[in-house]
Amino acid sequence: MNTQNYLDPHQRHDFVYLFDVTCGNPNGDPDNGGLPRVDPETMDGLVSDVCIKRKIRNWVDVVYGTQDRYKIYVQDKGIALNELHDRAYTALKITSTGSRQKAEEVEHVRAWMCENFFDIRMLGAVMTTGTNCGQVHGPFQVTFAESLDAIRPLDLAITRVAITQPGTDKVTMMGRKAIVPYALYRGYGYYSPSYARKMGVTAEDMQVFWQAFSLMWDLDRSAARGTLTLRGLHVFSHENPLGCARAETLLQRVMAKRNDNVEIPQRLSDYTIAIDQSPLPHGVTYNDLLTVDFYADLPTKIQAVG
Repeated sequence: MNTQNYLDPHQRHDFVYLFDVTCGNPNGDPDNGGLPRVDPETMDGLVSDVCIKRKIRNWVDVVYGTQDRYKIYVQDKGIALNELHDRAYTALKITSTGSRQKAEEVEHVRAWMCENFFDIRMLGAVMTTGTNCGQVHGPFQVTFAESLDAIRPLDLAITRVAITQPGTDKVTMMGRKAIVPYALYRGYGYYSPSYARKMGVTAEDMQVFWQAFSLMWDLDRSAARGTLTLRGLHVFSHENPLGCARAETLLQRVMAKRNDNVEIPQRLSDYTIAIDQSPLPHGVTYNDLLTVDFYADLPTKIQAVG
């Protein structure tokens, strides 16, 4: 459908996202030496929700981070969270802390944090460390992504000529690199307008979120990750903020299946991705955001990465 219901912060949205990796590690597991995350029972590949949210935060920070309402709270730049909490207290001229704090004061600083930090407003945050700014349940939630088939991670030996210790006779040194030759992943996301209303989420915020989800894969490039590509972003929007149908019945309409003649998938064409074209429940609309040109509204100036 050619609608822009996905930009309405007052509607409920359920979505499916599909992406694939070629010769890369989409999400290393620190408990397993940085190897690609897997379900140990099925050997299906996993990518954590935290990994997906990190990509969203990084993209918004680079593209919109200079704007007041689009600062990023959870950063990877060594900025202490309590320093950001202190900004709210300073801006609101609140001096009471600890047991002397009043509930309405905490609510004021919580609202200030929501207004100024995009990821708090959209993804939520626990801000009770040190200087108390309360807790926020974000309206957008994403799940772990799981590969459609079992993956076969490779732990490859590599050589390097950069010597770390002086005085060594070695010309090269050995290292390791873990990759997934190919895998197609599927994950889910949900947006609750009841939480969004408390956060003051706007249509502009929704536009930025979908921009980030669509374009962050091209920003987050590295040799270790190989080629990560978004292959589908399917959004079901409900006129009723409580929903017009069960989420799982809508999300199951997006079907991805390995082709019958393929034993080991090696490329996207080894899968068939289809959408159930039967009539949607009353009050539900569908949008394929992979067809939306989110580049058209990008700013011409951005921050440096890192």
